[in-house]
Amino acid sequence: MRVLIFGTYDVAAHPRVGVIAEGLRAAGHEVRECNAPLGFDTAARVRMLAQPWRVPALGLRLARCWLRLTRGALRGPRPDVVVVGYLGHFDVHLARMLFGRRRVVLDHLIGAADTARDRQVNAGLRQPVLRAIDAAALSAAHVVVVDTEEHRETLPAKHRGRAVVVPVGAPDEWFEQDAGPDGGPLRVVFYGLFTPLQGAATIGTAIARLAGRPVEFTMVGGGQDKEETLRNAGAATAVTWRDWVPAAELPGLVAAHDVCLGIFGTGPKARRVVPNKVYQGAAAGCAIVTSDTPPQRRAFGDAAVYVPPGDAEALAAALADLAENPERLRELRQKAGRAAREHFTPEQVVQPLLAKLGVTAEPTKRGS
Repeated sequence: MRVLIFGTYDVAAHPRVGVIAEGLRAAGHEVRECNAPLGFDTAARVRMLAQPWRVPALGLRLARCWLRLTRGALRGPRPDVVVVGYLGHFDVHLARMLFGRRRVVLDHLIGAADTARDRQVNAGLRQPVLRAIDAAALSAAHVVVVDTEEHRETLPAKHRGRAVVVPVGAPDEWFEQDAGPDGGPLRVVFYGLFTPLQGAATIGTAIARLAGRPVEFTMVGGGQDKEETLRNAGAATAVTWRDWVPAAELPGLVAAHDVCLGIFGTGPKARRVVPNKVYQGAAAGCAIVTSDTPPQRRAFGDAAVYVPPGDAEALAAALADLAENPERLRELRQKAGRAAREHFTPEQVVQPLLAKLGVTAEPTKRGS
């Protein structure tokens, strides 16, 4: 099968479509990428919703990217399947125009309306407009890829039959990292965009409550809840704040820690996702501590520690327990790594997509 990974996606910001590409290659298919990154991250797109006068800048840049995509797409062989990368709500229409009856797969990790609600952009006509954009994108795709069963259920009923649940998984490089040394204070890492979904402010409160305990935090990233997180952490000194880390360096940084934190938000979206960082942290050999939600429990079972969403006291207690129980910590690290290798490598996660496309492939098993 010839597959074209297509669109204005950015794998450094949203690695999901890169995982799909790796998995399809591992399954023996010919994969080519045609990518012209738009350069506007999710936060910038949401700002445009709040400030509509910025939208023309998006349109101009999108037109330039589409010209590059059109030139690149027409130079290569005709694909059997086109996979449109995440945030491809507009790109999917270009794919249909360029490739006619070829099967078009939309990586619909999350809807535009859902993202805006999570980031508290709800006023006026914005939500109806975004729902219309989502609906048009879904209608243009032959197959719609979502990440959890909960997200599949949020799709309009007429699109659910064309949807397939493909876990986000982790790129290959996350499985290739060396774990940090044992002993010393519990090393805990969080990285993300500090959105309400991620519940970073809850982590900040837990940091303050663990002052004086043998727990050290690395907090990577920034976003709308960063200031609140800093305030909640107060005068805690056992924490390193980093604005961001290049994508190529992030796997090694995470693997040097004992625990990778997931998400702790309390909103509806937070209860429907299994975030990148949970898969990636497990692949890198970290123990996982995250919120107690159905999709995360279903994904990792007893290979993670779960706390109620938004409960800083429970989060602090869970981390304190791991700091005091190295055997329990070692067991959780091993279980998380095993779960990632057995279920969430690129070649494993694409199996439902291949089945949906009517293609069978025997995935390559990794050693445990």
